Amino acid sequence: MSLKVVPTTPTLGATVTGIDLANVAAGDIEAVNAAIVEHKVLFFEDQHLDPEAQLSFARQLGEIDVAPFGPKHPDFGEMTVLDQVAPKDQGADAWHTDNTYLPCPPSFTILQSVKLPELGGDTCFADMYAAFDALSFELQAFLCELTATHDLTKTLKRAIADGNADVDLASMQQQWPPVHHPVVRVHPDTGRKALFVNGNFTTKIDGLTSTESEAFLSMLLEHVGSPAFQCRHRWRVGTLTMWDNRCVQHYAVPDYTTRRVMHRLTIAGTQPTGPAA
Repeated sequence: MSLKVVPTTPTLGATVTGIDLANVAAGDIEAVNAAIVEHKVLFFEDQHLDPEAQLSFARQLGEIDVAPFGPKHPDFGEMTVLDQVAPKDQGADAWHTDNTYLPCPPSFTILQSVKLPELGGDTCFADMYAAFDALSFELQAFLCELTATHDLTKTLKRAIADGNADVDLASMQQQWPPVHHPVVRVHPDTGRKALFVNGNFTTKIDGLTSTESEAFLSMLLEHVGSPAFQCRHRWRVGTLTMWDNRCVQHYAVPDYTTRRVMHRLTIAGTQPTGPAA
């Protein structure tokens, strides 16, 4: 059976069939890389990979980027385990890109569903190419000259308070101080421009007054969640989803009250560059 890619929406997302991620060949990896560049988010149904197999697949896409904080799998320290029953305000229910407080944020996230609530627990994805393209030419030009500050403090404080991180805040702040990324990122593979600010880690737009920064950042964070840029995924146990953090944001819908367990891996990325670089 050959690999088949069926788009989910005109904007982003595709369901991929005809591939066993536990037994991939070099040609399969090339096809997956081509599909993720085109569709930005890929949904692989009925994979049911154990942690070792998920890691094996991920390593064929690049170096594993171990998240500095968050609960890890007891046998596979590279893997973050998202195990929640009360997800409201725990961080994933806001439009965000994973770990942009790092100097080199991850390129891809690979997330597999292990246990799901009877209802709810969907994930929404938003296309940041489309979000940038929808802005006026004048605003695009203005934003292309700017950088923004990304900081782990707010999200890590919440994770510690919720018992989802067993680390010292001060030492983590020292190890991972705030970084500055372009507000508009140029994708290294496509050359396309994507908005690169998010609600979890972007704290201010550099060079603006506090009032100006708050106004522009609030506008952009509201803008990225427009339904025109989105697709919504309803999980099934054994679904593996892969997305490109360089041009996609995601939002985990916090509408469930029974257990949801996901296994997450991220692939190392490069330092973001903007049009002004």
